[in-house]
Amino acid sequence: MSAPKPGQPVSDLRAFIELLRQDGDIVEVDTPVDPYLELAEVHKRVIGPALLFKKVKGSDLPVVTNLFGSRRRVERAFGTRPLEFVERVARLPQDLLPPTLGKLWARRDLLGQGLKLGMKRRAHGPITQVIEDPALSRLPLLHCHKDDGGAFITLPLVYTEHPDHHTHNLGMYRVQRHDETTTGIHWQIGKGGGFHHHFAEQRGQALPITVFVGGPPALILSAIAPLPEDVPELLLASLLLGEKIDRVDNPVGPHPLIARAELALVGQVPPHVRRPEGPFGDHYGYYSLQHDYPIIQVHKVCRRRDAIWPATIVAKPRQEDYWIGEYLQQLLSPLFPVVMPGVQDLWSYGETGFHSLGAAVVQERYGREAMQHAFRILGEGQLSLTKFLIVVDQPQDLRDFRALLTHALARFHPETDLTIIGSLCLDTLDYTGPQVNRGSRGVLLGVGDAWRDLPQEFSGSLPQGIRHAVAFCPGCLALSAPTHADQPDLAQRLLDAFPDWPLVVLLDDAPRACAEQARFLWTVFTRFEPAADIHSHTALVHNLVVHHGTVFIDARMKASYPAELFCDPDTRALVDERWSQYFPGGGVEMGDGDWDGVLAPTG
Repeated sequence: MSAPKPGQPVSDLRAFIELLRQDGDIVEVDTPVDPYLELAEVHKRVIGPALLFKKVKGSDLPVVTNLFGSRRRVERAFGTRPLEFVERVARLPQDLLPPTLGKLWARRDLLGQGLKLGMKRRAHGPITQVIEDPALSRLPLLHCHKDDGGAFITLPLVYTEHPDHHTHNLGMYRVQRHDETTTGIHWQIGKGGGFHHHFAEQRGQALPITVFVGGPPALILSAIAPLPEDVPELLLASLLLGEKIDRVDNPVGPHPLIARAELALVGQVPPHVRRPEGPFGDHYGYYSLQHDYPIIQVHKVCRRRDAIWPATIVAKPRQEDYWIGEYLQQLLSPLFPVVMPGVQDLWSYGETGFHSLGAAVVQERYGREAMQHAFRILGEGQLSLTKFLIVVDQPQDLRDFRALLTHALARFHPETDLTIIGSLCLDTLDYTGPQVNRGSRGVLLGVGDAWRDLPQEFSGSLPQGIRHAVAFCPGCLALSAPTHADQPDLAQRLLDAFPDWPLVVLLDDAPRACAEQARFLWTVFTRFEPAADIHSHTALVHNLVVHHGTVFIDARMKASYPAELFCDPDTRALVDERWSQYFPGGGVEMGDGDWDGVLAPTG
């Protein structure tokens, strides 16, 4: 199979593997590997290439992982054309006004590209080479962490249609194997497939469902994109590919099949049926707990004759979802000012699981306009799940969080620039709130001119029990404090202890958290909930809570939080012992696994 031309997206999984072979960026593992814990740990420990496991115990299908484990591989998968196309489309409202024939003619190629988008029906495709009864234990689903509730499909492309108007949703929702013919379907709040099931269930109807595995990498990106509810994901996938998506008739179900997918589970979601799902290690770096979710009754499996099973590992950042999310934000960023006028730049931090922290550069043309833009962001699709939002009105590199926070704190007035909104929904996988799917939002403004000089480092004596004081950045002091279980009210008792610092963060281990930006982001923003864990002197003024003085964030682990993800010692020892068997030629660096994800190379 020939690889795509430079800058062009790849047409399917096989073309991508071939491209990585030509780049020397994939390693084939001939040693038999167990999908229970072992394969996932090898993946987490590898620093560098994609991996093709050719002999997976219990299955005839090879498994390929780490396909998107670096910025370079993501760019190779999707090419530069989508970025260039979106940038040009975003400029159209300005470039075409006032419209003239000359301007329209100069951009006629955009119309030609637009005509290539959509779906195309073909008579045959490799996805229907084999059609068989389900035997899900023969598929190489991964069991990634010791306390996971079972094995699950880690890169599922879940396709459903609205029961009334048949608009589709393609999403990536966890699919846990329950038995040979049944899986779970982890539809979180605000997800399109879940809405389809809701409508069908209200009528007592089963919802047809198709779970694809593999195919054009563009499907993966479109499945996780935070698109408005009625925007079809397959249209975005077609845009990324630069051509129409090939589909074939489905001989065993109502949905057309993606012609170049590797495998498809065809079945239905029955109404009013729930089974326990989880717990599972997730991309926040902790276990999500067990809850009841709908099930999929799998009727048939369609697949290629020589199907390859793509998989990923969900664990502490940065994993593959980080690099995909980074590319997705780059792709969509030119559209932010079009969709949300006044929002000039926007970034969600993958180190925090994306939803825990966002930052924006907005226009502040009149007093408090920045807060208006903050509300707009927090009301926009998946962005509405952003737990904490930092807003500035001057151009900043939002990826440089130290510099951003310094800039904001120099302009921050706690009396007017800290807003906490309670009794809202929270991302299902964020357990910092009082109950699942419930929590609060926080907004911190740093607009206008700097009005104070920020302290650079701490000097002086520490309050009793505080072990370390580390400046993460000018104006932000991190403290190693006693555990939250031992001193839950510590933040309130320290409100006057650091009057020169606008922001103080309580941590279990401040030096470790502050050693690297990624660790600070992960440690702090996945371990606090604004309404419960932000502390300051407050006053009630006309029903408005006004903050004064130093603001504290209590980001210590709480007794109610799920456990942090770590590799179990037995699996770690096994992988250590077998490393030379996996890679007999050497040349593949072995990382720590538990923390190297957070500090992964950016190449």
